[in-house]
Amino acid sequence: MPSAPDEVMARVRRLRREIEYHNRRYYVLDDPEISDAEYDELFRELLDLERRFPDLDDPNSPTRRVGGEPAEGFETYSHGLAMFSLDNAMDLDSWQEFSARVSKVLAGETPDWWVDPKLDGLAVEVVYRSGALSVAATRGDGRVGEDVTRNMRTVRNLPLVLEPAGVGVPELLEVRGEVVMSKAEFAALNERQAESGGKVFANPRNAAAGSIRQLDPRVAASRPLRFLAYGVGRVAGAASEWRTQEEVMRGLSGLGLAVPPQARLCATAEEVAEYFKRLMDEREALAVEIDGVVAKVNSLELQKRLGETSRSPRWALALKFPAHQAQTALRDIVIQVGRTGALTPVAELDPVRIAGVEVSRATLHNQDEIESKDLRIGDRVIVQRAGDVIPQVVRALIDERTGLEKKFVFPVSCPVCGGPVTRLPGEAAVRCNNLSCPARLEQGLVHFVSKAGLDMQGVGARWVRRLAQAGLLRSPADLFTLDRDRLLEFEGMGEKSADNFLRAAGQALARADLAGLVSALGIRHVGERTARVLAAAYEDLDALAAAGEEELMALPDVGPEVAASVRAFFGNERNQELLARFRALHLWPRGGGAAGDGRARPLAGKKFLFTGTLPAMSRSEARARVESLGGEVVSAVSKRVDYVVAGDEAGGKLARARELGLEIIGAQAFNELITGN
Repeated sequence: MPSAPDEVMARVRRLRREIEYHNRRYYVLDDPEISDAEYDELFRELLDLERRFPDLDDPNSPTRRVGGEPAEGFETYSHGLAMFSLDNAMDLDSWQEFSARVSKVLAGETPDWWVDPKLDGLAVEVVYRSGALSVAATRGDGRVGEDVTRNMRTVRNLPLVLEPAGVGVPELLEVRGEVVMSKAEFAALNERQAESGGKVFANPRNAAAGSIRQLDPRVAASRPLRFLAYGVGRVAGAASEWRTQEEVMRGLSGLGLAVPPQARLCATAEEVAEYFKRLMDEREALAVEIDGVVAKVNSLELQKRLGETSRSPRWALALKFPAHQAQTALRDIVIQVGRTGALTPVAELDPVRIAGVEVSRATLHNQDEIESKDLRIGDRVIVQRAGDVIPQVVRALIDERTGLEKKFVFPVSCPVCGGPVTRLPGEAAVRCNNLSCPARLEQGLVHFVSKAGLDMQGVGARWVRRLAQAGLLRSPADLFTLDRDRLLEFEGMGEKSADNFLRAAGQALARADLAGLVSALGIRHVGERTARVLAAAYEDLDALAAAGEEELMALPDVGPEVAASVRAFFGNERNQELLARFRALHLWPRGGGAAGDGRARPLAGKKFLFTGTLPAMSRSEARARVESLGGEVVSAVSKRVDYVVAGDEAGGKLARARELGLEIIGAQAFNELITGN
């Protein structure tokens, strides 16, 4: 493996500086200097040089923003200084009381205040050492959070290396801020998620938090995330002479970090109140969601004098905006059935405008909420947009009842398929367990063909929906019996698309493993990881279906909820009919618990690490094969790894594995290992 010559090293350093400069111009300053094509050319050149010379590997290279391999799980991280939560004020009277109390503690001294919009995102601390991003972690409980460095490296406006400012780059800088998503980008993301059959997020905060807490950094890299700084923790070296919150924020901006553009200095508590009222009027027009204002004593010395309680600083307060509310009539309650079978009651309302948005429906979540709020059809109700996003019925106006209102009776069978429903112990949701229920079918089919299921590449979510709506797909088994001529009758389905569709179904039928099939079934609480555990323990679906709850709970990662859910699924008569069709189609893979098979778990205790691309199977398929044979797949190079499987375009992990003297095998040797041939 060639070492990079000096001129290549110099070119790579220059490319990294240029790309980060243009990232800041585009993502932070909204003032790009070059075209997308010119930027892409620089990026491709850097990527090519890093691939040719792996010794140039750098975790802070801008090429890392595309995301790396999935992590096994998040490590914990202890914050150097606690990330306190803030006390809240729900009205301006409370703010006046707080500011007066601060002045009293300061012996009558009246401070000025730094005010920021209270961003509705995920609180994260990003640590820079000698100007380079070292670690990033969620707030957690304020003292210990989760290490999300790999995901934060993909956030486009977050500098991986700090820009030198007038005071130089600090030796240590702990930056606190929020990961957010703009309203427009959130709406576009949800549209893409719905189109692909993915999860539709309730609000931008959930989308941002869910993205950063994904184990696969490529998911975070694909999301339109932004980091906005609001303060610091520990600071050492240059910049440690910052004396005010204003200097902190100006300094962070000078180092290349994005800060909320609405932040400003207020000379008095009255100015803070005026700022609060103005921002409350303007919040609908802002690019990101905010739910209030944060006021901080500007002087850092006064902050130290004021100190903090066990949970919050005495020098800062969050002034929360009141929720937007309106009155309307609750005309009806209808039941929606989701992919997991949950029966969700939805309030149908007389349309009413709340904060510029017309609201005519609001989720009531579950039966318990209807009963606890004593909601009745015909009630006058108070409705608000929770977090200014999600429509929510707050309460009924009981004093306005006429006696004509009707109690809602929750259904005892599925309102769509008529099948029985169950409510598991400890759960609020009532569920239909029939996988072939038409209401569940469409989303269930999309999940079945997705990467989390059988990974049927070539079978798109859009076509699955169209075929289901046309009646051609009434169960997942129908995916394997589609007729080519019938497919060609659909507008937009050409011969090549039809062939790809059928080929993908045929390949999935031939190559399916038990873990993928169990995951594809969409059993409540059974995701990909739990599916691999079950597949490693049982011979086939018959053996899994026969397992009792106590037996299931003896397995790792299987608790009472999972065990009960598995039993409910296999006990459903219509699901049993579906499994009979799978058997007839020979979609009946064997798992790691295959009885009488002396080679069932030949890889038990062996650790595998993959780098590069395997020509004959996807990474998820390779993982499933290893785990079904008792092995474990890891993502970090260490002396404990037994096999490093090197595919095409293997990265820097290969060089590290060679340094440690690990056993390195290619795709052919790996295939021989898992097939025994």
